[in-house]
Amino acid sequence: MVTLLLCVAGSISHDKGSSLKPHVSGNWIHDWWFGIQLNPQFMGIDLNWDIIAERLGFMLVFGDLLWIPFTFSIQGWWLLRNKVDLTTAAVVANCIVFLMGYRIFRGANRQKHVFKKNPKAPIWGRPPKVIGGKLLASGYWGIARHCNYLGDLLLALSFSLPCGISSPIPYFYPTYLLILLIWRERRDEARCAEKYKDIWAEYCKIVPWRILPYVY
Repeated sequence: MVTLLLCVAGSISHDKGSSLKPHVSGNWIHDWWFGIQLNPQFMGIDLNWDIIAERLGFMLVFGDLLWIPFTFSIQGWWLLRNKVDLTTAAVVANCIVFLMGYRIFRGANRQKHVFKKNPKAPIWGRPPKVIGGKLLASGYWGIARHCNYLGDLLLALSFSLPCGISSPIPYFYPTYLLILLIWRERRDEARCAEKYKDIWAEYCKIVPWRILPYVY
């Protein structure tokens, strides 16, 4: 709904001197494609985390109905009032970041979903490496322990890149998400360490990186 409002507002602003250049339409294409691709395939994404960790209450309802729709779309609103001229190279780079993020995010979540249904299912054409019969250490999960978060962050960054670098305002979404996911990753680490104990310690030795290989 928020994206639709942005589209309508953008069309109206065209008559007021604001043109719908690639930086605006690109932001909307990202939003629509991401939503269309994910909504019919929720089975590949762990939807239980927020309910399990936060319980259904004010924070979850407020976040999903108000905070996320209106703060994660700041880039679109900013683009309605500001003109950005992007080079062809910048547009291509933005698309690459988006596709990389989408590939990692979807791929990691799908691998986890397939592994839960069939622990012997091949990952990237090879038998999966499983630790203690419970933890997947192949595919994206053999690169980083929370590789799906890396994909999520790249997607968030790609939604802001069409705004250029003249203002930090459009980068609220990826900045906020970075802080949120690091906090969530650390809480998840503690929960997994308590649940899996020695198996988790072994997994951490095999896969030392948390989100971004060789960095964190």
